[in-house]
Amino acid sequence: MISTSDVWWKNAVLYCLDVETFSDNGFRGATERIDHLHSLGVTCVWLMPFYPTPERDDGYDITDYYGVDPRLGSLGDFVEFVRAARDRGMRVIADLVVNHTSDQHPWFHDPDKRDWYVWVDEPPADGPQGITFPDEENSLWEYSEEVGKYYLHRFYKHQPDLNVSNPAVRDEIARIMGFWMELGLSGFRVDAVPFLLEHTDRLDAAALPDPHDYLTDLRAFLNRRNGEGVLLGEVNLPYKDTMAFYGQGVGDELTMCFDFVGMQAMYLSLARQSSGPLVKALQERPEPPRDGHWATFVRNHDELTLDKLPTDERQEVFDAFGPEKSMQLYGRGLRRRLPGMLNGDQRRIRMVYSLLFTLPGTPVLFYGEEIGLEEDLSLEGRLAVRVPMDWEAVGKQRHDPDSLLGWMRLMIQRYRECPELAWGTFQVLDTEEPCVFAHRADCDGGSVIAVHNLADQDVTVRVPAEGVLADLLTGGTVKPAKSGAKVDLAPYDCRWYRLITE
Repeated sequence: MISTSDVWWKNAVLYCLDVETFSDNGFRGATERIDHLHSLGVTCVWLMPFYPTPERDDGYDITDYYGVDPRLGSLGDFVEFVRAARDRGMRVIADLVVNHTSDQHPWFHDPDKRDWYVWVDEPPADGPQGITFPDEENSLWEYSEEVGKYYLHRFYKHQPDLNVSNPAVRDEIARIMGFWMELGLSGFRVDAVPFLLEHTDRLDAAALPDPHDYLTDLRAFLNRRNGEGVLLGEVNLPYKDTMAFYGQGVGDELTMCFDFVGMQAMYLSLARQSSGPLVKALQERPEPPRDGHWATFVRNHDELTLDKLPTDERQEVFDAFGPEKSMQLYGRGLRRRLPGMLNGDQRRIRMVYSLLFTLPGTPVLFYGEEIGLEEDLSLEGRLAVRVPMDWEAVGKQRHDPDSLLGWMRLMIQRYRECPELAWGTFQVLDTEEPCVFAHRADCDGGSVIAVHNLADQDVTVRVPAEGVLADLLTGGTVKPAKSGAKVDLAPYDCRWYRLITE
């Protein structure tokens, strides 16, 4: 552990929360609830945007990067939250949303900062393509009567893109990072990274330095200011393209990237009740640089995007988990939380979170997952999954070891007791049963085997093992045999084993 404690993110348990929906009293309320996270086993809190905002995009439209929205408290309240988390052994990171600002940000209306944004006389034919929100926008360019030009907006028209090619903007972003690190943050979740590094057109791209050099500069700045600092990147691209954001194998750009491809494959496996898609994705997933890591997740704060699946496979997931149009969004995702998608089936819900904590990568939870919080489809768009935290449910489940909250605590405790899962080499095990996903993690002479039944039927499998399997969830043991250790699985069952060879 001495040689690994400085890369704490490799066996962390991240918990994403929105201060506004997590408590009724902003940062002060969140601080009062901090012991819930501590008892759950969280080691790092990820804060969604809490900055001053006109609230047209749930806080992702920022008007001041150096403040706290008055609805949520003050800078002092923020510092108290970070201090309380630190007192309990938890680090805190926050969203770094610097791809765009709100159109109400003073910079956008300052003539001296006109070149802080991306302006053109006419939208370029070879410029950025693809509408992010096709239900609400029909162009990436919006005409400004104030300026007499068009500005780029990768997201909503009220969110003009910053011109990150401008050295003054780059310096300002570094100042923003430095400011919040001085107040106690241990890093940032970087929003929309590929768009952040995007050029306006081919001529622009040819004339400017490699945008990845900028990401390298940001990482170097972070490391100089805080040696334990982390950059967790939202990079929803195929594996091959995502790897470039780690730093071309060197590991000097993003520290971690979310595994969007693996997440989508997992849902296809759940829909088919077959391990095939998940196995394929994990076997194709490249190894990150030595100190880098993948971040795994079941749900996040956006729609459950399925954009990396072919149309027919995406439809399979829609049919299984969101067949009604009201459950879908942008034609590419689901605006549902897991319990709703699985019709509240506790066996299946628990099996999915067991998967999360055994898959290679750093597990990331979205607030409320630990108590089975469901979506509210009456809310608009992505807000359906950003519902208020149910503290009454927390109270009911807190002292019930058989509750979902009890199960999540057990998962996190066992995960932290099994360094092989975070640090070890990963190997899929062949059980000859398509509905069973079994894998093994090995590290420093220790081995952990996890077995998951994705189907709604009983199944018996033979798991390759050269020793006794000690059940980490029930305390039993399974003896080895020439044909493999026999494991009986009920519908949606799961097992964690430590391999004992002595």
